Amino acid sequence: MNAYDEYMRGIVTPMREELTTAGFTELTTADEVNDTLKDLEGSAIIMINSVCGCAAGLARPAVREAIEEVKPDHLFTVFAGQDKEATETFRSYFPEIPPSSPSIAIWNEGKVAYFIPREQIENFQKDQIKDHLVDVLTKVVAQ
Repeated sequence: MNAYDEYMRGIVTPMREELTTAGFTELTTADEVNDTLKDLEGSAIIMINSVCGCAAGLARPAVREAIEEVKPDHLFTVFAGQDKEATETFRSYFPEIPPSSPSIAIWNEGKVAYFIPREQIENFQKDQIKDHLVDVLTKVVAQ
């Protein structure tokens, strides 16, 4: 491993753990994404994680709080810029939506049912994002 990769691994480890300790499963390869999504039943949050400040201060905390109120059947995450193949593969499931990170996909019935892009994260308060997510999850999980 080169010095850059080692440095980045040290930086992103706590960012990954913020979600994995909340019950999210990391999808780090294209095969993991495909194997997970091909027969996935029920609802899921799939967070496209990122090293940026809006992921750290807004998206990850909002997602963690939202799932305390309404929890879908599954929790997954891919890490943009780190697990590039996994992120690209996940994004290939919804090519009509431009790449965005951080972002939050609500998966239901084999497809993205709702998508919260970076533009609906970075200029909002954490509680606004959480409330938005809870509202969407309530509708999707109740289906």
